[in-house]
Amino acid sequence: MITNKIVSIFTFGIFLIIVGVIAKVINWPQANLLFAIGLVFELLAALLFIWKKIKN
Repeated sequence: MITNKIVSIFTFGIFLIIVGVIAKVINWPQANLLFAIGLVFELLAALLFIWKKIKN
């Protein structure tokens, strides 16, 4: 049902969001970038999942 590619993209997005939040706490300048990239990966995984659901 859910392919490994979608799960991998989702997991990588979660990882980037967590790293972004931790970096934000320690005032790392690139924290917002990591957080934003993590959100993009989450959005991509959601869109791929929805597209596969509609396609079937």
